[in-house]
Amino acid sequence: MRISLFTSYNKQERIYLWGIIMIKTLFKHISKYYKDTFVLAIAGVAVGVLVGLVDAAFGLGLNACTAIRTKYFWYLIWFLPLGGVFIWFIYHQFGKSVANGMKMVFHVGLGKNTKLPIRMVPLSVIGTWTTHLFGGSAGREGVAVQIGAAVSNNIGRLVDKTIDIENSRKMFLITGMAAGFSGLFCTPLAAIFFALEVLVAGKLEYHALIPATVASISAAFTSRTLGLRKFHINILETLNYHPSTYNAVLLLKLAAMGLVFGIVGSLFALILRYLRLKFAFRFSSPVKKVLIMGSVVAVLMMIFHQGRYSGTGSNLVALCFDGITDDIYAYDWILKMALTILTLSSGFIGGEVAPLFSIGSCLGYVLGPVFGFDPMFGAALGFASVFCSGSNTLLAAILVGVESFGYNMLPFFSVVCFVSFIFNFNNSIFTAQRVAFTHPVRHQRLKQRIAPKGN
Repeated sequence: MRISLFTSYNKQERIYLWGIIMIKTLFKHISKYYKDTFVLAIAGVAVGVLVGLVDAAFGLGLNACTAIRTKYFWYLIWFLPLGGVFIWFIYHQFGKSVANGMKMVFHVGLGKNTKLPIRMVPLSVIGTWTTHLFGGSAGREGVAVQIGAAVSNNIGRLVDKTIDIENSRKMFLITGMAAGFSGLFCTPLAAIFFALEVLVAGKLEYHALIPATVASISAAFTSRTLGLRKFHINILETLNYHPSTYNAVLLLKLAAMGLVFGIVGSLFALILRYLRLKFAFRFSSPVKKVLIMGSVVAVLMMIFHQGRYSGTGSNLVALCFDGITDDIYAYDWILKMALTILTLSSGFIGGEVAPLFSIGSCLGYVLGPVFGFDPMFGAALGFASVFCSGSNTLLAAILVGVESFGYNMLPFFSVVCFVSFIFNFNNSIFTAQRVAFTHPVRHQRLKQRIAPKGN
């Protein structure tokens, strides 16, 4: 009947009507198959904007704490142990259930838990500000990721009441993690792949790609609009260094540096995990632990260059790329690593990623000339590669390198980060991270261990 009706129209009119029908059919199929994706994308914008706002407030507050600490270091450092007690008190009173912040985030992502209380946000923010204000050595990204995860998790539960989306809680968690990382560091591509690969090393959660991408870009745009700035320097243009060939010798040098970076990042994660367990067993009271170890950290901070190793380590990163020689000491990376581990093991709140950036930069600055590279070039490689090893994330590390130092550095970061990733022995700063595969090195050791004695 419908076909017979078309006979009353001329050829041009029939073509037009068929076009209308085809467009309606197309939109019907798109609506059917991509409705959930569209909802997730819209929700991703909301998550990105909200997280970007909170990240901006947190980041600007952290900058203020850093400025105050730098100016009044000798007055504030004495109160570091009491700052640790204050952190314990607020968590003991208001947030016992969120004391294991990043572990809780991973448990939700891995299906062991379903809910992240929103009080995780103010507690982690206040705890990190306190650590930095009084001179502890810690990062900031852990808080940013927790902010993003908590906000997104609560938005996800609201969406679940409206529309049923398969595996939505995991997708919202990944979306929030991407937004949190991107909003603070303003590196949206690195943030996307960090969130996609960090829960399970060796596995990418592509089902969350669209909302994570939208949220990451929205968060970075929001936080930058409100005043946060990303670290960026086009290292090859700065050095006027343009290698014409990528020969075997160059690749071997890069691989050797990647091996060193991989071992250092792995050691950071391994020692941090060990000391956290050791201190928890050694001290019967968390208050006693933070008072004693906080005092040790405070004394060491005063002895070693009066606060040089406090905070995130951004001061050390800046020194690596200021173009002035003799600003970086050969032992900077060791002391930054040791004091960060002691701070975080003592019960203070903060992240591990930013210290990994500074440790890697200082180590690379020293290691670069050993292999015939400019110190700044080596620092750039270390910046990304030690983070790669410590976090057990490959693509995120490569992308954080190219977003910070220029896309023309992609071949170098690819080689160094790949080797660093292989030789981190599956150690990670994220203790709840799962591993979807076994590194070749560990696999070979396992085979040797279980082989029959007669072989």
